[in-house]
Amino acid sequence: MHSVYAHRGSSLAFAENTRAAFLQAVAEGADGIECDVRLTRDLEVVCLHDATVDRTSTGTGDVAELTLRQLRALDVSSWKGARIPERFGARSQQLVTLAELVGLMLESGRDLGLAIELKHPSPFGRDLERRVLEELRGLGWDPATSRLGTLTVSLMSFDPGSIEHLSREVPAHALCQLVTGVDEDLLDGFGPVGGALVTHVVRRALEGGVAQLEAGRAGLAGPGVAWVRENVETARRWLAAGIRLRVWTVDEDADIDFLADLGVSEFTSNRPAHVKDRLARR
Repeated sequence: MHSVYAHRGSSLAFAENTRAAFLQAVAEGADGIECDVRLTRDLEVVCLHDATVDRTSTGTGDVAELTLRQLRALDVSSWKGARIPERFGARSQQLVTLAELVGLMLESGRDLGLAIELKHPSPFGRDLERRVLEELRGLGWDPATSRLGTLTVSLMSFDPGSIEHLSREVPAHALCQLVTGVDEDLLDGFGPVGGALVTHVVRRALEGGVAQLEAGRAGLAGPGVAWVRENVETARRWLAAGIRLRVWTVDEDADIDFLADLGVSEFTSNRPAHVKDRLARR
């Protein structure tokens, strides 16, 4: 049985992490939604990937230095160039908090997975984990089962310290340790000195992430497609040990087929409808 998560919503169709992208994912029949979360200056949990709003809005500056009210005043969807259907809300409604995303998913009435990536490094440290868990508990989340109404919640991070911290309250089956290698895209723009630092940080995070998985603190591994291709034997060993693999970002047919043949059951994609169709026709 395969599950397909919409990466930041159906982000091929609409701007990532927006109301439109999330609602499109539900409309396309995605089995779950993946989102990224950060804290605003007033400690609200918002669905944004980058540390700044520069790339995905009409504004500039750090998310951590802006209040929720200031963020709502920004246009976070026009950069994509996609017309938003009226049923998906106005442009002024596209910024979504974690609580609002949960509400949208519950309104669908479907059994869905919600994969929440906690973005680190965060200037707020472990207050990010604290606020996310507070929000979920306030919405009715049951830590023992990680269920929230019709939703099954999982928490993810590249930061091994985040996974270790969360493991005090969240069962292993609901924790996903994200893992990645170092590639040229990751290093682009950092220069030789900055690139060396990023390489060091990523390698340390990978070592720590593998340790969290093999210690049993996380029951899910979240590697990228390229990492799986380069580490097939490790992926097979994890699968044999009962660790589920939720692989990102799976958009191409060759990657879908490769991962399905390997035994991967969870796929994160910018085009969830296509992945579901491809898997159904295998």
